[in-house]
Amino acid sequence: MNDRQFKSEVFEQLARVGKALASPKRLELLDVLAQGPRTVEVVADEASMTVANASQHLRVLRSARLVEAEKQGLFVTYRIASGEVTAFLRSLRTLAENRLADIERVTKNYLKGREGMEKVDRETLLRRVREGRVTVLDVRPAEEFKAGHIPGAVSVPLAELRRRMKSLPRNREVVAYCRGPYCVLAVKAVELLRQEGFRASRLEDGVPDWRAQGFDVEVEA
Repeated sequence: MNDRQFKSEVFEQLARVGKALASPKRLELLDVLAQGPRTVEVVADEASMTVANASQHLRVLRSARLVEAEKQGLFVTYRIASGEVTAFLRSLRTLAENRLADIERVTKNYLKGREGMEKVDRETLLRRVREGRVTVLDVRPAEEFKAGHIPGAVSVPLAELRRRMKSLPRNREVVAYCRGPYCVLAVKAVELLRQEGFRASRLEDGVPDWRAQGFDVEVEA
């Protein structure tokens, strides 16, 4: 193998990853799977896709070794292949945020006029949790909470929030979080809580961000 063949083949392999990620839907699927293993049916529902379409995208990601799959009976469960994939997704997001002004514009337009969406400081939040001054709600699906959550957080999936609101102490501020800065579950939770008179705000971080910053993450058996 000569020099040119070597370089061509190496960059061809690198391009496999780029090709696999060159789809908004595949990036969204990875964002969901970064929270924990999920079946094709669940991932498809979270991304508003048909099962057949989600399966095709997942096969592309699997061929690039970005996800792994395990069949249990009639169901196939997918998971992120390694922590390196999650770290790469965070780096990609940071790069895009720093280079593409449209991301900030779209985010501002979505959050415009919505109260309680200011960033919450991580260290301050942890201290206030320990002091019993704030209630942290994890509004993701329960399976994602079990796979990993912020210490001290209470699992209240968004679909159950209205029903379980009476059990939340009203003398504390409520901070809701979900999958990360572009997840809308926490946004909807804060809006609902504020409509009912709670002091509520949104934590922009998701569990992968929390873990990447060196903070502890609790996992349920």
